Amino acid sequence: MRIAHRGAVPRIHPDATVAPGAIVSGDVTVAAGARILHGAVLTAEDGTVAVGKDTVVLEHAVVRGRAGHPAIIGAHVMIGPHAHVNGAAIGDRAFIATGASVFPGAVVGDGAEVRINAVVQVNTTLDAGAVVPIGWVAVGAPAELYSPDHHEEIWAVQRTLDFPGTVYGVDRDAGMAEIMRRQSAFYAPHDDDEILG
Repeated sequence: MRIAHRGAVPRIHPDATVAPGAIVSGDVTVAAGARILHGAVLTAEDGTVAVGKDTVVLEHAVVRGRAGHPAIIGAHVMIGPHAHVNGAAIGDRAFIATGASVFPGAVVGDGAEVRINAVVQVNTTLDAGAVVPIGWVAVGAPAELYSPDHHEEIWAVQRTLDFPGTVYGVDRDAGMAEIMRRQSAFYAPHDDDEILG
């Protein structure tokens, strides 16, 4: 389904595929040979989304563009089922596996792999060809890799990367009520969405 959002309409190359049940919303560009499968959501909230040539976004993946953090997906990329790419740049030939999460401001280099349920944190840079193992966390620029049981080490790096400011536009002490007030206002423009077909 194509949706006009915030005054922008998706641009889908005639040689690309958007499967029934997939949603492409707002300022989204899908290049030739790209395949967006059932249940996937590509949404340009207040920033763009660009999907490169021959890239495949599998079932129920979410790719979200944000102001200051567009979602730029290179050519020949695989975004696995239930993966989440939010305001990040993904290099050519990268592999984002099932359930992986890539957060705003992150850069995943050409040919890198973010394996099943792995995380690339905000403002993290993963070098070309790097691999984040199953369930591990990449954090920092350049990225340091940690198994999930190393919470204190992950937090020591992550707290310097400004997750609340990058993702929600607030300082760390804002609190959930303020974050959710802003998020509610941020998503309110969907009230004016128009289904294009």
